Amino acid sequence: MVHSEIFLPVHAPPEFSDRSTLWNSVEESERSRNAQLAREIEIALPAEIDRRSQIQLVSKYVQDIFVSVGMCADYSIHDKGDGNPHAHIMLTLRPILENGEWGAKCRKEYDLDTRGQRIRLPGGGYKSHRVNIADWNNPGKAEEWRAQWARYANAMLEVRNLPQRVDHRSYARQGIQQVPTVHMGVAASQMEGRGLATEKGPINREIAAQNRLLKEIKARITRLYNWTKQQAAVQLEPKQSIWEQLQQAQAAIQPITRYGKVKSLKESAALFNFLQENGVSSMQELYARVTAMQTEYYGLRSEIAATDRQIDGLKKHLSMWKQYADNKPYRQRLASLKPRARAAYQDEHYTELALYDAAVRYLDGLKDRSEKITPKAWQAEAERLTTHHNALYQRMKAMRPDVQAVEKIRQAADRLARLEKSRDQGQEYDR
Repeated sequence: MVHSEIFLPVHAPPEFSDRSTLWNSVEESERSRNAQLAREIEIALPAEIDRRSQIQLVSKYVQDIFVSVGMCADYSIHDKGDGNPHAHIMLTLRPILENGEWGAKCRKEYDLDTRGQRIRLPGGGYKSHRVNIADWNNPGKAEEWRAQWARYANAMLEVRNLPQRVDHRSYARQGIQQVPTVHMGVAASQMEGRGLATEKGPINREIAAQNRLLKEIKARITRLYNWTKQQAAVQLEPKQSIWEQLQQAQAAIQPITRYGKVKSLKESAALFNFLQENGVSSMQELYARVTAMQTEYYGLRSEIAATDRQIDGLKKHLSMWKQYADNKPYRQRLASLKPRARAAYQDEHYTELALYDAAVRYLDGLKDRSEKITPKAWQAEAERLTTHHNALYQRMKAMRPDVQAVEKIRQAADRLARLEKSRDQGQEYDR
């Protein structure tokens, strides 16, 4: 921990500047044994700026975004020297009243019928629901806070004349066709660091390998496309076919060892097969083949990205269905209680009830879009798409031999060009 600080809103008691006093007061204000005491936000800091700038950046962000609306904020900056400086921000959930006391998180609001009258329940009470006092728990706030952090961080980078920029959006929203890794979490990351296997570790390694493949193939094909395009424009009427040029280049440098000779023969056979199978004899035809490879690459990459988006959507559906099923008993139990017992039960199981309500809103949103709630079909489709996704990556990987063949042709062409240049220079010297 390289820096720690507490910021308080105007009405907060000054003694809350002491960490123990603040959080003991927070815990004492809660009656339920499983009440949520705080919200934690973790943010990655730009490693390109110095420590003083990092502290200024976090302090301004915390004060403007959280403290200004009534939250107490306790933050610390961590830096283990591994290139990942970050900050942990702990935020209080209850607003502070003008008298310095903690306010309520929510209030009870009665449901009304079409005539504006309260709805009486069979047990004698009235139908009601909970309404948050502040909007801090609204799902949309997370997106808003992330966007604000990107804005503050980019402003600091711009002031320091640094080219790097932060983007809070996902790869899909940015238009980047790359698969995001799965969030590991602290426990899983520590286990992986100790060499212990985790469920998410192999998934992330596979995703990282697939993303490396996408970048690798793109970079290699782009280089070959630019080279063949240039060569096709220069060599309009070649004196020799590509195969004859390869033979000439190979004859100029004969391997000495037996291993080198065998390797050279294998490479020649592979290049000959590539040229024969693809009907390539001139540089114009090679340029056309590389252009087709580039088109195939971008088609595969787009299909992979679309498949990944479909899989992510189905996983979200399944996750919310599980959240709905797991927490439904708590809502059913609440409905069966008498009015006097309902408030205590709501306080005790606030988290489970909130998770259930969030899942219901999500599933209702699907229904509003005329989508059916079919968990088994979702699971089957996710498995089918995963199989298709893996097949697409295998097709992408299968492009490597052709890419390598064209790279060998380029190497031979460059070698032949160097030999001709050397020969020309020698003749000029003789004259």
